[in-house]
Amino acid sequence: MPNLLVKAKNPGPDGLALSVTPESAGWKYVGFQVYRRTAGQELDWRISGKESCLVLLSGKATASIDGKAPVEIGGRKSVFEGPGWSVYLPSDAGCILRTTTDIEVGICTAPGGRKFPARIIPPEEVGFEERGKGTNRRLVYNILPDTAAAESLLVVEVVTPGGNWSSYPPHKHDRDALPEESFLEETYYHRLNPPQGFAFQRVYTDDRSIDETMAVEDGDCVMVPRGYHPVGAPHGYDLYYLNVMAGPNRKWVFKNDPAHEWIVKPNKQSA
Repeated sequence: MPNLLVKAKNPGPDGLALSVTPESAGWKYVGFQVYRRTAGQELDWRISGKESCLVLLSGKATASIDGKAPVEIGGRKSVFEGPGWSVYLPSDAGCILRTTTDIEVGICTAPGGRKFPARIIPPEEVGFEERGKGTNRRLVYNILPDTAAAESLLVVEVVTPGGNWSSYPPHKHDRDALPEESFLEETYYHRLNPPQGFAFQRVYTDDRSIDETMAVEDGDCVMVPRGYHPVGAPHGYDLYYLNVMAGPNRKWVFKNDPAHEWIVKPNKQSA
């Protein structure tokens, strides 16, 4: 099993700052890359046999899909400013982003054909929900939920206020056993505000064949091949993560760790 923590690097000439592929992760479905381009540059993306979701994490650009007239997208200065813009692409569809400011783009990929057309997803089409309460509160922005038009990809942004927990109680989705649970590989791309902060993420299985606890810094990515995967944000540092999930069935059905499920059951306490 590869190291589950992937550190960002200084971008090369192509702007690539981070890359997780099925080959590097040792799994089958999820791919994730981060590109950073400066104002006046282009990012030309096209891939065969996979669908893609280009999430504009920050900055402004114009997006031209398969040679069509460019559309202005973007505007948020950071991922902590609410929902952003995204571009959905089926297999073999191309998108050229021409930057008007410095940009950071997360590119999410998973197996797919041409079942659904390419489209731009503006902020007003991103679903919002607030999950949890007390120190378990987080803000969720659903870019590609399982109700949206896509073949494999599930894409969501989450902001966890400092001092709070997220993906908590610990839950997993590593069994292809619908309707009780779905199998989904997952990546967490982390950003922190202020950026010098850190957070913690644990990935563990019932039998502890995987049991890793990682200090994640701004720009780090955590791979979740299976197991429970809670996240904690220390006081004073808000935590953002971009989740990419995919598996044999496009359903997000999770199972809480039985040892901690009492937390979300009213009028029940731990034994």
